[in-house]
Amino acid sequence: MKEKYYDELLNIKTEGEQVGFNESLHYHRYEPTPYVALEILFKQYELKSTDRIVDFGCGKGRLNFYIHYLFNSSVIGIEMNETFYLEAIQNKKRYVKKDDEKIQFYHCLAENYEIQPLENHFYFFNPFSIQIFMKIIKNILLSVEKQRREIEVVLYYVSDEYIYFLEYQTAFELKKEIIIPGLYERNQNERFLVYHLVY
Repeated sequence: MKEKYYDELLNIKTEGEQVGFNESLHYHRYEPTPYVALEILFKQYELKSTDRIVDFGCGKGRLNFYIHYLFNSSVIGIEMNETFYLEAIQNKKRYVKKDDEKIQFYHCLAENYEIQPLENHFYFFNPFSIQIFMKIIKNILLSVEKQRREIEVVLYYVSDEYIYFLEYQTAFELKKEIIIPGLYERNQNERFLVYHLVY
């Protein structure tokens, strides 16, 4: 029910999943973060209007519009699938808050996106293999070397490989675990992990 309610509230269309598979095994199929999970996340994880969030594998832009609606933060969606990218652009045109330059979408491979100096929150819903994830984290760390700032990485439905890499091969530290009641009991992937990096 929440899927329909929020899509109507925001005047966007983000329901559905990807039919078929990507050509590369490194990229996982599209599935939007459930609104029930987003509700729980953002009751315990607040953003500011000055924050800049990058959603890797943004699909049709659900997270981007939800965050902007709640916090008026800047949101950047990165999507390699042209069909989903074009749907995200259409959603931006329909979105209830018109003409907002704080919402941007880019059609490119996630590892090719150039991290900008003010971007400080990065969201991943299990979008690709550990090899791609490692490249993106490296890009984030290179950006932090150039422009020192606090960084947070939010992971949903996270793989053990992502966790191992962050905890044993980077300076990121686990800040918070947010479980989704009613779902976590049946599937322990139904949680968010927030990692932060402080310089």
